[in-house]
Amino acid sequence: MRIFQFIVFLSMYILSILGNSFLIFTIIVSPQLHTAMYYFLCNLSFIDLCYTSCTIPKLLFVLFSEILKISYTGCMIQMYVGVFLGGTECLLLAVMAYDRYIAICLPLYYTTIINWGVCRYCTVMILLGSFILCTIPNILKPLVFCRGNRMDHFACELLGVLELACGDIAAYKLQLFIISIFLLFCPFVFILVSYICIIISILKIKSTDSRLRTFSTCASHLTIVFMFYGTSMTMYMGRGMRFSSKSKFISLISKYVSLIYGVISPVSNPIIYSLRNNEVKRAFSKILEKYFISRLT
Repeated sequence: MRIFQFIVFLSMYILSILGNSFLIFTIIVSPQLHTAMYYFLCNLSFIDLCYTSCTIPKLLFVLFSEILKISYTGCMIQMYVGVFLGGTECLLLAVMAYDRYIAICLPLYYTTIINWGVCRYCTVMILLGSFILCTIPNILKPLVFCRGNRMDHFACELLGVLELACGDIAAYKLQLFIISIFLLFCPFVFILVSYICIIISILKIKSTDSRLRTFSTCASHLTIVFMFYGTSMTMYMGRGMRFSSKSKFISLISKYVSLIYGVISPVSNPIIYSLRNNEVKRAFSKILEKYFISRLT
């Protein structure tokens, strides 16, 4: 099973690296993609690169060497970086929904509202907001461990680490739930409201082709939103309030759920955007023709 798991995770990691790297490269070298929408998509791909690189290499080493150990420092770094990147992606997906709302519902004001200054400002606020909500509370109140050093998880995921913590566990549960409301529930509600307004605007379009073309630009983002938020909210707002449960079934389900938002989602993002977005496919074809086919001929 370890050989099979090693091959599966190695394949997914390679797909994540190649897919996200090539999507970033495509956006950077294609002038027609130098818009706010693809700027945020480029940031999303970079976050996904960092997210998978935070956990999968260590997992591959464990599966290959059968040394089921990680240092305390390495585990804490993996946990803090993973939580920070997860919070950053939550906020970034909400900003991407706002960008689509302005582009479809208020197209005449798009260039005024969404300009490069606003994009840079949003990037700074996303990073700062994630750092304040995810990192500072843990730094100010570090975890104390007294329940052994064996964790039933494939990575140092926050809920898995908390099972080993002692002290005032109720305070951590409350802190986790409050942070989840700000990082998961509120952005998710904001995204839903934005897309309700978008769908209403799309239904007012008389041309069926224009309607389908407009909705196709949002379908990729919606797919990623439901994949990421659905699993994250299940973990942190569902199981998060009862993480001390010793049920093997709950522990097994939590590992599979965390695989979806921690591994499968970063691998799927570039594939979904590449297959469903005509502008990306056209830019991809031009890059193939310019950098590869022309050199072969």
